[in-house]
Parts: sequence; structure tokens; C-alpha cells
Amino acid sequence: GGSILFNFFLGLKLHSLTQSVSKKFLLFLGVFFNLALLAYFKYANFFVENLEIFLNSTIQWEEIVLPIAISFFTFQQIAYIVDVYNNKTNEYKLLNYSVFVGFFPQLIAGPIVYHNEVKSQYASLDLSKEKYNNISLGICIFVLGLFKKVVIADTLSNFSDPIFLANAEGDNLVFIEAWIGILSYTFQLYFDFSGYSDMAIGLAKLFGINFPFNFNSPFKAINIIDFWKRWHITLSRFINDYLFTNIAIRFLRFSMKKNLTNFNFLLSIVLPVIIIFSLSGLWHGASWNFLLWGLLHGFYIIIYYIWGELLSRLEIQE
Repeated sequence: GGSILFNFFLGLKLHSLTQSVSKKFLLFLGVFFNLALLAYFKYANFFVENLEIFLNSTIQWEEIVLPIAISFFTFQQIAYIVDVYNNKTNEYKLLNYSVFVGFFPQLIAGPIVYHNEVKSQYASLDLSKEKYNNISLGICIFVLGLFKKVVIADTLSNFSDPIFLANAEGDNLVFIEAWIGILSYTFQLYFDFSGYSDMAIGLAKLFGINFPFNFNSPFKAINIIDFWKRWHITLSRFINDYLFTNIAIRFLRFSMKKNLTNFNFLLSIVLPVIIIFSLSGLWHGASWNFLLWGLLHGFYIIIYYIWGELLSRLEIQE
């Protein structure tokens, strides 16, 4: 509630200001507040645990309970205040803004929705308009997602969980067991997220709200970039719109200012990709495994860029 009130009134103030210095300060304040809130609730325990390992001692610390959906509504509200700063959207009614942030179908697993793409839908919400079409279509999509989650994903967990548990307890797995565990877990995650994405869209449709798609058969991707355009689509969109573009532009300007043209690829592609995928990994979960997962995907994308650059140069030489 406090987060919603803070960002709503900050957005009102941002929209009313004309001085760029004051607006930049408020924008910085808003982004800092949201990230600090996320860092405290999601990463404080992780920081203390690693500090205890480093110091080889126990720190008296009351473990923080992670609020539900804080990762999603934090990104959503950051996108909102940045869009208000850029005059792309605004909201004058607290109730509409509260519905935008707290609309329950999107909270657990997304999608990350931009205010300007649903503002008019919330403002003119009329449940009687096309009510039966929305209900029938929403139920169909929701049931399809529920089937993926309960019947497919949860069934696959019965195969993967015992194998991963046995491995954690030190049992030696044979070749077949290991691959059954890996493949079961892979498709469990696939259908789990696919199911949640469908259920979110279906539930929103029951209320006459159209959510953006968040999952589009990522295993059909032809390369790693195409994969991220299909898996968690709205997260990839947020990263591109609010992180990668801004970081890459600033590094490129720094390169031009310092006359480092030979390092343009490093500064405008490599470093921004490593930074944003490290953050993406930590956003998914507060652990070193998630950070490593994000870094690996960052390196995969860099390899793809380098390979594409080599191919283009070979074509030019021919």
C-alpha cells in the first residue's frame, strides 16, 4: 500500500513539473525508492547469509519475509514513473492506479504490464460489455493454462523432484536417471510458466482486460535472442526498453567522448549485456545459481553477436 501511494503521488508531481532538474531528481528518487525496497525484502537475507560465510560467524538477524509479487510490481511501477517522466502516460485517479498495480492475475508470474497499454481499459472498465464472450474465452484460456500447470508440470515434478533430492543427498545417479531428472525438470518449468501465463491472460479476460502475451513457444526459437523474445516476453521487453538501451547509449557516448572507437563493441554490446543479464538472473532469485544462470545467458548472446558479425564480414569479403 505504501509503495502504491508513494509512486502514485510521485507520478502526479512528475507530471506537473516542467523544470528538467527537478524532474530528474524526482525520477532518481522514485527509482531509488523502488529498488531499495526490492533490495531490502528480496536480497537482505542473501547478503547476510554470504556475509556470515565470509566472516565465518553468525550474525543475529531476523529473517525477512519476502512479500508476494514484489519483483513484478516493482518493475511495473518503475516503468510507470519513467513513462510519466517521458510524458508517455499519467494517472490522476488513485483507484485506477491501485488496480493497475494490484490487479491479481499478473502479480505472481506476470506479465509486466505498462500503464499506457492498459490505462484506457481500467478507466473504462465495463463488465457488461461483451460479458459472455469475455467469460467464455477467459475460462477456455484459464482452463488450458490450468491443465498445463496441474496435469503436465506437476506430474513431471513427480519424476524430477526425487532425482534431484537423491543427488543432493549424495547418491550416485546413473546415466538414465540423470537425464530423466534434467528433462523432467526442463519441461516442468516450461509448462509451469506457460500455464501461469495462460491463466493470467484468462483471468484478466474474465474482467474484460487484455494482457500482452508473455510466452510464445520458446523451444521453437532459432537462436538465443529469439528465445528471449519468446520466453517471459514482457520481462525481455522491460529489460530492452528501460535497461539495455539506456546503458548501451551511455557507454557508447562515453566511448565517443574518450575516443575509444576500437572498444565500441565491448562498451555498447558486451558490457551492457553482461550487466543486464546478471541483474536479470538475480531478479529471478537471490542466489549465486541464478546469477550464474544470468551470466551464462549473457555470454550466449555475446557469442551470438560475435558469430553474426563474423558471418557478415565473411559475406562482405566474398
